[in-house]
Amino acid sequence: MAGSTHTVTNQAPPLTGYDVFAADRALAEAVERHLAAELREEAVAELSGSGRRCGALQIQEWGAQADANLPVLRTHDRYGRRVDEVDFHPAWHRLLGKGVSAGLTDAWSRPGGHVRRAAGFVLWTQVEAGVCGPLSTTHAAVPALRTDPELAAEWEPRLTSRVYDRGLRPARLKAGVLFGTGLTEQQGGSDPRANTTSARPLAEDGTYGLTGHTWFCSAPMSDGFLVLGRAPGGPTCFLVPRVLADGTRNVFLIQRLKDKLGNRSNASAEVEFAGTWARRVGEEGSGVAAVAGMAAATRLDCVLGSAGLMRQAVAQAVHRCAHREAFGGKLADKPLMRNVLADLALESEAATTLGMRLAAACDAAEAGDARERALLRLAVPAAKYWVTKRCAPVVVEAAECLGGDGYVEESGMPRLVRESPLHSVREGAGNVQALDVLRALERDPAALDAYLTEVGAARGADHRLDAAIRGLLTELADLAAAEGRARLLAERLALVLQGALLVRYAPPEVADAFCASRLGGDGGAAFGTLPPTLDLAAVVERARPVA
Repeated sequence: MAGSTHTVTNQAPPLTGYDVFAADRALAEAVERHLAAELREEAVAELSGSGRRCGALQIQEWGAQADANLPVLRTHDRYGRRVDEVDFHPAWHRLLGKGVSAGLTDAWSRPGGHVRRAAGFVLWTQVEAGVCGPLSTTHAAVPALRTDPELAAEWEPRLTSRVYDRGLRPARLKAGVLFGTGLTEQQGGSDPRANTTSARPLAEDGTYGLTGHTWFCSAPMSDGFLVLGRAPGGPTCFLVPRVLADGTRNVFLIQRLKDKLGNRSNASAEVEFAGTWARRVGEEGSGVAAVAGMAAATRLDCVLGSAGLMRQAVAQAVHRCAHREAFGGKLADKPLMRNVLADLALESEAATTLGMRLAAACDAAEAGDARERALLRLAVPAAKYWVTKRCAPVVVEAAECLGGDGYVEESGMPRLVRESPLHSVREGAGNVQALDVLRALERDPAALDAYLTEVGAARGADHRLDAAIRGLLTELADLAAAEGRARLLAERLALVLQGALLVRYAPPEVADAFCASRLGGDGGAAFGTLPPTLDLAAVVERARPVA
């Protein structure tokens, strides 16, 4: 060809056209492990279907389009009437519909529902994490509403529906609904008791008028929202419908959309309430307790979302290095690059294994298992603290494995990098989680007992894990003035639990490398500093997506 200067070679093919679920061995094995035998075949078939959709070129393109075309706020219509609507790119609606139909709001109505949904959440996060925001808050609204059986009976079937019914209409006329939240005020932040939104009773039927604001309202085009307000009896949870039963719009004044670092396809808004109609959830004064179950569910989604982002970043890095040649061989076969990839793969598998174990605990707790419920009380904030903090460094290092291409938007890695810090600040940043861990240790002996029973199941299998458990017990023996080291306690609780799970369930080369580097101190602070005597080739091969 005239003017041609070179032929492009030595490039990895696009990572597309594959089953994202089947290619993730850690995830697929966790589903097999945590589901009853009679549920596995159906669940694997369903998740493989989702995996193929997530790996399809068209779906991946929709993810990029949703991220590139930001939501737009329309406060008024052409006649000057307030409408307070947010317009999204068609790709957003297509992906949101796929997520709803995949069961990402339906963990509560079927056996093994939490494990099945968690696996699907990990998959769809890898397509476009922003879409998973309203799916998460819709899923998490169920435990809050269950504190009010009458409201739960009315709304739960709509929340768990697999029909994405877009458009603002009365909820009773819709085949499925989505929920958002408005729990954070500017002056209160993570302290909901500092909220100033007032709630004035309108009648004896549990209806109120809200006046105030929310600094971070998630998914503002949802059908309903859970909001905290100050009623005469104290902080109370309220259900705020977007459209009232008679078809009129509720007072829901969107002031602006947040210009965020990542998660840009998902609108986050500042909203004002001015006599906004609301229905009380539970009793007056019980608002913080009412939303505790919601917080636990969304925090677990932060763990799962971080696991999904890490998995996609590692998959891209391993895929690229398995095809790219340099200095006479494949990059993935070079000892130093292999070390980096193996180290990243360990972090990814540990996050996935822990997240799926906690999802299984949710299923067991739903069935009445008190020990599993107690385990969640301690393990969820510890996992949320640690896994979400590991996400950003993993994704950044994985992008570096692509060289300069990893810094270019077309590679998709910058989108993952921008997304990677989100889950660490969402639903309570690091200090909030560490303090929650400390409260569980001080106030709930059953939580620590359940945790020690869980990690104790792996004792004797690895000397580094045994030593880490002993060290942790020493740390826990004296919790006086522990607030200053609450982060360290949360980190060690999470690492020991990850190590115990990998020793029990992962291949020996994975467990060995994790215990050596994360528990035994045999490695450096940066990724790629694993002991070279480990079987790193097997760790990398396990993480390789086969397209």
